[in-house]
Amino acid sequence: MARTLTKPDDLDAINARREELLAELARVDEQARAAKEAARDAGRPILLAALDRVKIPRMEKAEARIIANTIGRLGGKAVAEHLGALPDS
Repeated sequence: MARTLTKPDDLDAINARREELLAELARVDEQARAAKEAARDAGRPILLAALDRVKIPRMEKAEARIIANTIGRLGGKAVAEHLGALPDS
C-alpha cells in the first residue's frame, strides 16, 4: 500500500511560530533573572530588622563593608555560626 504524501508545513508559519517561541523564551529568561536577583537579596529585610533591635558600637565603613561582603559571599548561616563561636567578653 502506497503512502500518501503530506504537504510540507508552511515555512512562513514555522518561522512565525519560532519567533513566538523565542520571544516567550526571552520573557522566561527575564523572569528567571529577576527571581534570581530577588533571591540573592531576600535576607536583607530580615537582617535590617534585626539590626534595628540591637545597639551597634561605632565602626569604620571598611569594617561594615567587610561584614556585608562576607555575609553576601558565605551566607548568613555560615557567618552566624562563626560569630556565635566567638567568646563573649
